[in-house]
Amino acid sequence: MLSAREQLLQMLAEKSFRLGEFTLSSGAKSDYYIDCRATTLQAEGARLTARVIYDEILARQWHPQAIGGLTLGADPLVVGVAILSAQQIQSRGAGSRDPERWYIDGFLVRKAEKTHGTGQRIEGFHEKGARVVIVDDVCTTGASTNQALVAAREAGFEVVGVICLVEREEAAGRRNVERMASPAPFISIFMASEIRRVHLRLKLKEADDSMFARDREQ
Repeated sequence: MLSAREQLLQMLAEKSFRLGEFTLSSGAKSDYYIDCRATTLQAEGARLTARVIYDEILARQWHPQAIGGLTLGADPLVVGVAILSAQQIQSRGAGSRDPERWYIDGFLVRKAEKTHGTGQRIEGFHEKGARVVIVDDVCTTGASTNQALVAAREAGFEVVGVICLVEREEAAGRRNVERMASPAPFISIFMASEIRRVHLRLKLKEADDSMFARDREQ
């Protein structure tokens, strides 16, 4: 039986990875595009994404009080992990004191401050001094991840870790995020090259299956 990570990898390769000619948000050209939201906003994809990120947080022993990132890519990741943390506590009963299970609240970082109401840039969790994890769906240049990092620290949070679902391995993205995140570690769940390999393997299998089906019909 495939692990949650293996299942998520296959789903990203099947639903989110596309080959072709694309212009990225940075303006750079690429022969592939990864639309993580095609996976993270799908019911099973949302569950798997939350599970994998939550397990990574437990393994790192960061013990954050909240998780957040720049809207829109981080939204399903944040909500999924927050819900899963509550489910883990409920599954152990109201009286459980398991130190490995605690609520992880969520917050979202706007791309710009609101010009009305409270004018705040961060929505949701707002406890100064709290330990938080920053998440992003795709890291290319690291710009969106770093925007969230800066906003979180300006809000008085202590960033204990940064997680990117997919790292594109280009445009100095890792170096940019690591420099901004330090001393907090930067973790990538998947590399784009890993997803590409699985995507190509799935396409090859699909072609073989199609050829086999045609041969049987003849």
